[in-house]
Amino acid sequence: MNINSLSSSDTAALTQSTAAGQQAASNVDKDAFMKLLVSQLQNQDPMAPTDNQQFIAQLAQFSSLEQMQQLNENILGLAVLQQSNALMSQLTQSSALIGQQVKYIDPTTEAELTGTVSQVKIKDGMATLLIDGEDIPLGNVTTILGDAPEPEPEPQPGGSGSDNSNTN
Repeated sequence: MNINSLSSSDTAALTQSTAAGQQAASNVDKDAFMKLLVSQLQNQDPMAPTDNQQFIAQLAQFSSLEQMQQLNENILGLAVLQQSNALMSQLTQSSALIGQQVKYIDPTTEAELTGTVSQVKIKDGMATLLIDGEDIPLGNVTTILGDAPEPEPEPQPGGSGSDNSNTN
């Protein structure tokens, strides 16, 4: 389009193209970019068409925009995957505490307590241990004391606990 030979309709089309170009730049939207390109094609002066090199440059920009959007989607997917892997790693590592006696800070009373870990789960995006019936965040564990003491067997009613069966 030759600037010296602009008619009023060409000026209006150029203004629309510029406005559409500003909108495309602010939104970084490939649909807006395509609309801008189509608008330029529809409103160009047939006696002085736009140079092919300009169209090639615009198509290259469009291709670059699509690639950047795809890269952004891939990075977001990678971030979600990395977060999921971190949660699974927490879950796997904290599962070694099942059956272990630990010291921990109670989240409600801030008192240091001792208890046995019976279960590990992910709650609100972090590893949580079930200790004596309460959910305790993994970060509240201060000391790992080792294997929980075995509960004492309950006495059997009606005898001294010896086996009366005779094995001859």
